[in-house]
Amino acid sequence: MTPRRIKRLIGRGAFYLLLLVIGLYTVFPFYWAVVSSLKSGSALFQVEFWPAHPAWDNYVAVFREQPFGRNILNSLFVAVSTVALSLSLALAAAYALGRVRFRGRGLLLAVILGVSMFPQIAVLSGMFELISGLGLYNNLLALSFSYLIFTLPFTVWVLTTFMRELPQELEEAAIVDGATPFTIVTRVFMPLMGPALVTTGLLAFIAAWNEFLFALTFTLTSDMRTVPVAIALISGASAYELPWGNIMAASVIVTVPLIALVLVFQRRIVTGLTAGAIKG
Repeated sequence: MTPRRIKRLIGRGAFYLLLLVIGLYTVFPFYWAVVSSLKSGSALFQVEFWPAHPAWDNYVAVFREQPFGRNILNSLFVAVSTVALSLSLALAAAYALGRVRFRGRGLLLAVILGVSMFPQIAVLSGMFELISGLGLYNNLLALSFSYLIFTLPFTVWVLTTFMRELPQELEEAAIVDGATPFTIVTRVFMPLMGPALVTTGLLAFIAAWNEFLFALTFTLTSDMRTVPVAIALISGASAYELPWGNIMAASVIVTVPLIALVLVFQRRIVTGLTAGAIKG
């Protein structure tokens, strides 16, 4: 075996070893959450690869002891409505910023992106006053509108980058045929922007699904809470007796749908994230 071949084998082995380490680092927390969700009592403090007597009752208790099913539906409504609003507004903004030439376009795009750099706590008081003034406190619509602060800038930026790469000839041909800007966006550009729409929509969905601070601040009753707040407020007999099995079971329940969505749309996600990276 030649030294060159040995070097190539060592490099390939190191690469696969690195992939294995990254995979373990990524998957192990979820695996341990599943294992912990099947334990109760003192078994939680025992280290084992799989519990000898799985406590499936933890998953039943999550729905029995609080309106967790309603909390899941709340999160689903908020996440879907946030994605719908974000994509609708971002698509219109992307057409203006990516296809229409006007003075200050670059500055406006930078300002839109800069809004997402503010931490949530910095805008919390202002958002609370706005939500209260609109009479939306303890209403799911309050979360849908407030989440646009961190989903809309990202969606606008990605869709604008993607739209700039679309051929100019498509738009010119549509204009010659008498198409309006609305028709151009919905009938010509949207079918071509599938990967970008899926990517931004899924990332916005995950952000809205996992958001905690606004959901905790703008909701009051248990039937209006989303799943992150519902999980955080699961309590036991005392501060030292938290039902960790129930908490981990709830965490697994709300994580599985996100994993499924990513696995289903993984190809479109990669295509959308690399859109605009290569011109051709």
